Amino acid sequence: MTGEYQSIFELTRGRIVESIHCGAAAVVDSTGRLLAWYGEPRVVTFMRSSAKPLQALPLIERGGDNVFHLTSKEIAIICGSHDGMDEHVAVIQGIQSKVGVQESDLLCGVHPSFHALTAEAMKKRAEVPTSNRHNCSGKHTGMLAQARMRGLPIADYTNPEQPIQQTILETISDMCGISKTQVEIGIDGCSAPNFALPLYNAALGFAHLCDPRGLSVERSTACRRITSAMMAHPEMVAGPGRFDTRLMEVCSGRVISKGGAEGYLLMGIMAGALGADSPGVGIALKIADGDLPLRKPDGETHHRVRPAVGLEILKQLGAISEKELEALAEFGPRKPVTNWRKLVVGESRPTFVLERETQSA
Repeated sequence: MTGEYQSIFELTRGRIVESIHCGAAAVVDSTGRLLAWYGEPRVVTFMRSSAKPLQALPLIERGGDNVFHLTSKEIAIICGSHDGMDEHVAVIQGIQSKVGVQESDLLCGVHPSFHALTAEAMKKRAEVPTSNRHNCSGKHTGMLAQARMRGLPIADYTNPEQPIQQTILETISDMCGISKTQVEIGIDGCSAPNFALPLYNAALGFAHLCDPRGLSVERSTACRRITSAMMAHPEMVAGPGRFDTRLMEVCSGRVISKGGAEGYLLMGIMAGALGADSPGVGIALKIADGDLPLRKPDGETHHRVRPAVGLEILKQLGAISEKELEALAEFGPRKPVTNWRKLVVGESRPTFVLERETQSA
């Protein structure tokens, strides 16, 4: 792993650097050009939940949104890792009703709501979390919808050998420009297959999602439907105050964002957002130590490294304005480190400059 991940973020206390986080990133446009990178842009790592918009693509490409009359809000939550709030559960239940499946059909497992106020309210009313509260219940409901639409069995829909999962693998292979045999398959926290591939290829997949020119009519239409839904309903992709949601709210109509576990992040810049006729751009980022969540005093959790580095990448690319950065200052890129008395005792900050291909004279 030596050289694949480099120092990307640090925390100071006084005049001393106390902690260092390492990472790697790749920035790729829809033509396949590697625009910028840090560390090894072809390091292989799992996409985790950042893959969800691509995993949703076969359902929409095959016309599932029309078959089941899915709204943009419903498509967004299929692409998201929601907080398990009551609103999220209601949207999931609406999809399941349209598709003809039940919560008991989900194979994602159960965990408490990520939203502190919701979790506390459930505790007070003695409500036990169920599968629809799981952050991946939208993705799983989308997989069940594809199975129903195709007349396939739903009992074992997470099996990597099942047609649903094989179609998803083929789609990710096509979108990311990599052979299926080169994609390493692992089982995600929600029991569905997940995919390890180079950061470069993952970024290319998001670049194509944001700029599907040259793809088939069906796939181009599906890509635009997915990105439009995510940007129109960012609260379904994550939840109030979370980075993916806030970034898409602030950079309205220009950027999509989907984080994943273990310090992974995929962002996409829409075609035309960087200038007239500019291609779509995908950004893949991995924090090597996993950027484990920290708990705030209000009970919510946050990641201190991945959002700050993501913002710094957008800043260095000229893809975000100073006003937008001010609106997102709670995430970084540079932030004061405070103690329990709210005294400033240090700073957290990115430590990298993106490398770029030298332009020949």
